[in-house]
Amino acid sequence: MTYYGAFYKSALYCLLTRINVYLLRWVHNKYRRLRGRTKAQKAWIGVTQRHPRFFAHWTWVNMPPTAG
Repeated sequence: MTYYGAFYKSALYCLLTRINVYLLRWVHNKYRRLRGRTKAQKAWIGVTQRHPRFFAHWTWVNMPPTAG
């Protein structure tokens, strides 16, 4: 992220958002109570606020993904 972000930061947003989509899909499969979209997004926002540096890419893109 540091190297490519210095030159192609806009190109990385799509990739980082896609990583978030994969994470949300994993959460849907792992936790049955978070299968609904709004519940999962609320949980996502809570986790990103409590642990903003849990994943390195969350410093750039930490909004809940819209696809999943």
